[in-house]
This record gives sequence, C-alpha cells and structure tokens, in this order.
Amino acid sequence: MVEWQEQQMQSILSAQSVPTLFTNLSGIAKQLGFDYCAYGMRLPWPVAQPKVIMLNNYPSSWQQRYTQQEYVKVDPTVSHGKRSTLPLVWSDKSLASCPAFWEDARAHGLHAGWAQSCHDAKGIGGLLNLSRSDESVSGKELREIALKLSWLVDVAHEGLSQLLIEKYLPEAITQLTAREIEVLRWTADGKTSGEISRIMGISDRTVNFHIANTLKKLNATNKTAATIKAAMLGIL
Repeated sequence: MVEWQEQQMQSILSAQSVPTLFTNLSGIAKQLGFDYCAYGMRLPWPVAQPKVIMLNNYPSSWQQRYTQQEYVKVDPTVSHGKRSTLPLVWSDKSLASCPAFWEDARAHGLHAGWAQSCHDAKGIGGLLNLSRSDESVSGKELREIALKLSWLVDVAHEGLSQLLIEKYLPEAITQLTAREIEVLRWTADGKTSGEISRIMGISDRTVNFHIANTLKKLNATNKTAATIKAAMLGIL
C-alpha cells in the first residue's frame, strides 16, 4: 500500500499541467477497475457564481447529454458531495432522488460507479467520480480498494489545486500581514475603522492603510468583500 501510494503520488503531484495530471489520474482509476474518471472542482469565489472546473473522460455522447440536460443541478453524486465527504457507491438506492438521471446514465453505458468529495482549508471543494460499464461495485471489491480510493481523492485535489489556483484564484495564496488580518477580523465582527483604531491602539489612518492594502492584495472592491473573501479562503 505504501509503495503504491508513493508511486501514484509522484505521478500526480509531479505533473506540470492539468491535462497531464488528469491523464495520470485516469490511469490510476483504470488500475482500480474503473473505465471513466471525472473530477469537478468548485472555487469559493465569486460567491454569487462560483467558478467550477470539470474534467472527465466520459464518452462524448454522455458529456453532451449531461450538459444539455444540466444534470449537474440534479446529479445525486454532486448533491451528496456538497453535504458529506463520505464515499457514495452508485446504486438504485443512492441515486433514487433522480431516477431519470440514473436511467439516462445507464443508457449511455454507465452501470456502476463510486464518488467522494473533498473540501480543503481554502474553501475549495472537489468531487472525484469513477464509473464503468460493467458489473456493480461489490462489497468485497470496495473493501479491497476503499482506502486507495479515499487517499486518491485527497491527492488528486492537492495536485489540481496547485495547478489551478494561481490561474483562477490567486488570492488564495496571498500573504497578508498579521496587522492586516487583525483589522479584517475586527471588521468581520462589525467594528468600524474608529472602533478598530481604539481596540488596536493605532490611528484611523493606519487602520485605513491596512484596509487599502488588503483590498489590493485580495482584489476586492470594498472592505466587506475583502473580509468575506478572506474568511472563505481560510485566511482569517
């Protein structure tokens, strides 16, 4: 198990591009008995319309169908992943909330699958979905590969985050000073600049100086947006 983990970790974390990483991830999924691999990553910002990156090697006919029917809104694996980080095995029972989706998936050759989500300290969520066209995932098989699958979710998330954050959410790796963080924390508690200056024993001008710096670093239009973004990214 340890040797296997080291080999797969190297293949994922050493990838220099998203396509290369996903190719390697799909290869590992194949080793574990799954024909198809999908990974969806949801960034925490912007709040109103979060950025979602989706990668998969599903048959083109299913990809088109999934997009046309907007299945992402009703996909039971997606709904489960938002609520829980526990794994979900595809079955009539686990996908019962949307029978039309399940029937359509099987009509496109997807008869069995497994899914698990991951949420990190930066507020980024990810969902690994593996599927295949033949028999269902048995209890015996799941016991044999469960630890590898759960481990794979975390490693895939770490690797993709490293490659995607700089492009789509550079604020997530922004470094704020201790003073800037303290000012934002008091702002989050509803304190005005005047109240913060008295609490911290600094001038109003200095408080506003720190706020101006955080707006620039976090690419925010005002201190409310800066505070929310910092909180969602785990900076506060």
